[in-house]
Amino acid sequence: MEIQDDRSMLDDLLARLGEMDQHSLEIGIFGSDDSFYAMIANVHEFGMTIKPKNGKNLAIPVHRKAVGKSPHDFGDELQPMFTKKGGKSRVYGLGVKTGTKGEMEMYFVLKESVNIPERSFIRSTFDEKHDEWMDYLEQLIEKLCDLELTAKMVFDRLGSRIAEDIQDKMTDMRSPKNAALTVQNKGSSNPLIDTGQLRRRVTWKVVSRR
Repeated sequence: MEIQDDRSMLDDLLARLGEMDQHSLEIGIFGSDDSFYAMIANVHEFGMTIKPKNGKNLAIPVHRKAVGKSPHDFGDELQPMFTKKGGKSRVYGLGVKTGTKGEMEMYFVLKESVNIPERSFIRSTFDEKHDEWMDYLEQLIEKLCDLELTAKMVFDRLGSRIAEDIQDKMTDMRSPKNAALTVQNKGSSNPLIDTGQLRRRVTWKVVSRR
C-alpha cells in the first residue's frame, strides 16, 4: 500500500486556519456607515431619557403635517396653546388656527423629557441565538477543513446569518410598545420599524487583526 503525502493540501489548510486566527467578525450598525442610525440603534438598544438642550421643552409632533418637522418650519403660523392648572396658565402645546372661529388644531405637544425604554435587539439576539450560531460555525469550519471554504467565506456566511437573525428580531419585536401617539404618527405598531432604514443597516464586517 502506497501512502501519498500531499503537502500542498496541508499547506493550504494551515494557511486557511491561519487566516481564521488573523481576522474577526463585527456585527451591528456602524457609525462609520451612518452616524445618525448608529445613534438611533444605541438609543433603542440601551434606552434613554431625552431632555432638551436649551432647558425648555421638547416639541413632539402630534399632527400628520408636523411629522418630521420642527416648530421653526411653521414660523408665525404656529401659536401656543394654554391650559390652566392650580389657577396658573402654562403652554402645553403649539397649534394652528383653523376655521373662521379661530379654533386651534394641535401640531406639537410640549414635554420636559421623553423616556425611550430599552428595546435590545442586538444583545438579546446574541443571548437567544448564540448556541445556534456556534453549531453553524462548526459546520463552516468542517467545510474549511475540507478546503471547500476560505476563511473569508466562513466569516461572511456567519456574519450574514447573524445579521439576518438580528433583523428578524427587529421585525418580530412587539414589546415594550410604542406610545399610542407614536403608532398613530408612523402608522405601525412595531416599535423598531418605521421606514425600515434602521433594520437595513444591520450588517457585518470582517476585520483584520494584523
